[in-house]
Formats: sequence, C-alpha cells, structure tokens
Amino acid sequence: MTMPDAERMRRWRMVLGSEADPESGTTLSGPDRAVDAALAALYDAERGEPGTKRSAGLGSSAPRVARWLGDIRQYFPSTVVQVMQRDAVERLGITRMLMEPELLNAVEPDVHLVSTLLALNEVMPEETKQTAREVVGRVVAELEARLAERTRAAVSGALDRAGRTGRPRHSDIDWDRTIRANLKHFSPTLGTIVPDRLVGYARRNHSVQRDVVLAIDQSGSMAESVVYASLFGAVLGSMRALRTSLVVFDTAVVDLTDELDDPVDVLFGTQLGGGTDINRAVAYCEQLITRPGETVMVLISDLYEGGIREELLRRARNLVESGVQLIALLALSDSGTPSYDADNAAALADLGVPTFACTPELFPDLMAAAIRRDDISAWAATNLAD
Repeated sequence: MTMPDAERMRRWRMVLGSEADPESGTTLSGPDRAVDAALAALYDAERGEPGTKRSAGLGSSAPRVARWLGDIRQYFPSTVVQVMQRDAVERLGITRMLMEPELLNAVEPDVHLVSTLLALNEVMPEETKQTAREVVGRVVAELEARLAERTRAAVSGALDRAGRTGRPRHSDIDWDRTIRANLKHFSPTLGTIVPDRLVGYARRNHSVQRDVVLAIDQSGSMAESVVYASLFGAVLGSMRALRTSLVVFDTAVVDLTDELDDPVDVLFGTQLGGGTDINRAVAYCEQLITRPGETVMVLISDLYEGGIREELLRRARNLVESGVQLIALLALSDSGTPSYDADNAAALADLGVPTFACTPELFPDLMAAAIRRDDISAWAATNLAD
C-alpha cells in the first residue's frame, strides 16, 4: 500500500524539524507538536554550545531537563530513549543530568549510561553516588538475568565433558555416549550391544578444575567491554570449579578479584580513561598463573599499547608456550567493529593467540570452547562469521 502524501510529508517534517515548515506546508497536530518539541530541544540546539537554541533547547535548567526526560520516555520506546539520552550528553554536554539524584532517577538505564556514570565516578557528588549505584545495579541485574545462567550452563557443561573418563563407576556412566560409541558391537544373537568400552564422567569433586584470568583494559574506548567483562567475571567467580582472577588496567594495574562477589563493586572499582600499559598488566597476570596447562587467560583490549611492545609480545609467546590458553578480545560488546591496533593484533595472532572481537551473547560459548581446549581460531571463524 502506498503511503498517502500527507502522511509522508508529516514524517519528513518530523525528521527535518521546523526549518522545513515553509517547504512542507504541514501543520502538526497537538500530539505531534509535543513530540516535535522534545526532538527540537535536543537536535535543534547548536552543537558544542550547551543552552544555545534555534528552537526549544534544554539549556542548563534542571527542571527543564527533568521534564524533557519524562517527555521522551512517554513518546518513544526505551531503545530510542537510550539513544537520545546518549546524544544529549555528547551533543549538549548535559552531564548535569547525571550529577543530580532526581535527574539520574529519571533516565532509562543501559550499558552506555553505566559507562558514562563510571567515567564520572571520581567527580560525582556524594549525594548522587548512591543513586548511581542503584542505576548501575538495575542494569547489572538485567544483564545477569540475560547472560548469567547461560554462562554457568555452558561452562559447567564444558567442565563435565573435559572430565570424561574411560573407566567410570557405574553411577557415572554416560549411557547415551557409551551406546553410540559401541553400536558396532551389537550382537544379533544376544539382541543387545556388548560394550567394548565405557564412556562416563570422572567422579566430581570440589577441587578447582580450571583457572581463569580476565585482564580488562579500562581505557575510555573500552567502556562497554568493561561493563560486560566485569559481569562475566562475577559469574565465573561464583563457580567453585573455577579459580577466577579479575584484573583491570590502564597505566596501572588493579586486582579486583576480592570484589567478584558483587559486580557493582567491581564496576565502581574501575576508573575509565587514561593511558594503557598492556605489558605491565600481562606481567602482573603472569604472577597469578600457577598451572599453565589448566589456565585460560582472556586479555580484553583494543591493543593500543603505551608500554613496551616487544616485552608484551615476548610475554605472550612465553604464556602460549607454557600451555596457557591465551585469547585476546578486541572488544566484548554489541557496538559493531571496534577500533584497534591492527599491527599488534596481527603480531599476537602470529604467536598463536586468537585475536578477535566477541559479543556478550557468544562469550559463554567462547569460554566453554576454551575450557575444552578447542581450536579457538576455528571456533571464531565458525561462530563470528558475518
């Protein structure tokens, strides 16, 4: 069905703003005028000049910002609200709406908002910090509901499969796999399979089966990755079969392993921004590794190195040769193709370090593959292909 001309002109008028009035000849209805005013307050203001306006403008008035936040939540779906909030911070510099509890309570929380709050943590007024923690907590709870159980299931399954044995006790026999492995031994005379070998699970115990080291670059460009990696670190840290260490770094290194029981504490323990010394971080992580053959180390960084590149590559080579399953993630986010240092990525790949970006939805499967000691480069080629 062809869209009527009047509806088409109305939509173009909403896109182009009031400057298109003379050409469009369109008169907006009451509800449309309200939506148009909310859009104009943000997108008709001059870029880089907070408060300057060609139309409504948000200015610097806290009540006006609060009303605008309420309006956009009324007129638009939450995904659009999140984009508009982000644009308000970037285009108009309205960080004030993140610095006052009543305004912060009005925003639609998402991963990008959490990243902004973490970047403002050091300058945030004390009376706002508790509200900020509550907002971050809401986002973390939503992410946990979406990703935590899937991560535990994938990793637990990988640990179980890694623990298979050919001499299981009767209660530990995997009958499905045992039958499939012995189909060629079917006896027509007996009318049954005569198993040549049993397949089962090694008897479970409470010992640590794998060590996991997450090293997270907390430079400003990695903000979204920091949020997701911190959550996954907390989930992995809750599993008794894993010994999980969480390290964040810029030019300094901070070990947040002791905070893993609370991902919100982990996030507020980060400090987004600053330079990057990946070599120093990897050097610290080397000290945490006591069982190389049972260790998965995930370096999450865009690989823009401010430290000693040659030392970084030497350490990476030593880790791989010692048996560590070392993986470099250029990003752990949904934000598309990341910016990264292509030369360092290629150099790590040449050393046998799988190097690629990964979405949060695929990270559980990646960790499962690493625990099984699958070929991670082949896994990435299969699972991350467009």
